[in-house]
Amino acid sequence: MPDFMQTPLDRSYRADRARKSPILANRGNPTAEGAELPVSAWEAMLRGARGRCPRCDDAKLFDRFLKPAGICPACEQDWTHQQADDFPAYVAILLTGHIMAPVIIALVQETKLSLTSLAAIIVTAMLVLMIAFLQPAKGAIIALQWWFGMHGFVKERRAPKKAGRDE
Repeated sequence: MPDFMQTPLDRSYRADRARKSPILANRGNPTAEGAELPVSAWEAMLRGARGRCPRCDDAKLFDRFLKPAGICPACEQDWTHQQADDFPAYVAILLTGHIMAPVIIALVQETKLSLTSLAAIIVTAMLVLMIAFLQPAKGAIIALQWWFGMHGFVKERRAPKKAGRDE
């Protein structure tokens, strides 16, 4: 069924972009095979939240503030598959709201500030927190998508260590 929400310009842009950058999972680079894969999803999410490549932790995940790198220069992982969409914004809003709720209550009850100064403090603090949480939330969500093999990512795991007398 055709997508009626796309214009002909959107379709031609996507076709041009697909021709210019083919989607590759991992190019089979020998240095990419030796990448230090994370042990758990939490470690991958922590790497992504720090803005590092969740697969190798050697290169930056983002080219710009919210624009992920197309391909990791260290392990050659293709990050064009990610589809974080609006979820990082929802996570940032949730965290900001839970942090700011007690702060707002304390400011209103314990201080004698005017309404204007309260609004200035609260709005400024909320904007700073939202901007501060946005990139780490997006990095963690991209790492989670990679870990679970969602949206065309190849599901990779670290080889289990041999236990017992064989070592």
